[in-house]
Amino acid sequence: MDAIASPPRSILVIDDEPVVRQRLRRVLAQVAPEAVCAEADDLRQAHAQLRGATFDWVLLDVGLPDGSGLALLDWLREHAPDCDAVVVSSLGDDATVLQAIQGGAVGYLLKNGSDVELTLSLASLGRGGAPIDPVVARRILRLMAAPAAHPETVEQTLRDVASIDVRSPPPAQRPTLSDRELEVLRLVAQGLTNREIAHELALSVHTIECHAKNIYRKLAARTRAGAVYNARERGLLN
Repeated sequence: MDAIASPPRSILVIDDEPVVRQRLRRVLAQVAPEAVCAEADDLRQAHAQLRGATFDWVLLDVGLPDGSGLALLDWLREHAPDCDAVVVSSLGDDATVLQAIQGGAVGYLLKNGSDVELTLSLASLGRGGAPIDPVVARRILRLMAAPAAHPETVEQTLRDVASIDVRSPPPAQRPTLSDRELEVLRLVAQGLTNREIAHELALSVHTIECHAKNIYRKLAARTRAGAVYNARERGLLN
């Protein structure tokens, strides 16, 4: 394997599965044998590690016991702008991928890739590359092509997806939406804008905006995309 131009001195691996952390450490030993590798299995431990040391690379999972690993991206961007964050996850849906990239991740790898694939991808990071799993890259290319067909909807999604709140309410706190709110939510999930929803339901845009605010509050979301994500997690759109 070619030598890395700028090998990392310290790396933080964030994943709640010990077997995954061991696997990543094994791969990193091939990519950057001189680097010191630390671990965290949830957001609390990750924040403690990040506040106590400086890391060149952070490999993070999305689904952690106390929240989404993507929540760390904003913190890293503000407090550790020189740190390269790479998502290593079993999740590869469009919303999660776009949120990670919009949030500042320089790479997105899938756990189902082989050790050889992970090794080659992470080695490219040290040479200034952006390690993207081929499956994820194809999704990104498809989304980039989508505006030609649906410009307004895709632009709205791209704006919203960067601030998706992937933390859904606890199961015991299943939100109760009115029939009208559910009706609005279903149209939001179809990609309609507030103006289009108002036309569809023969209501004013102001009324739709009020319903949307109530939906966001009940679903603990900040955006349209976040509301749809949390609603699906709670089975409200099934």
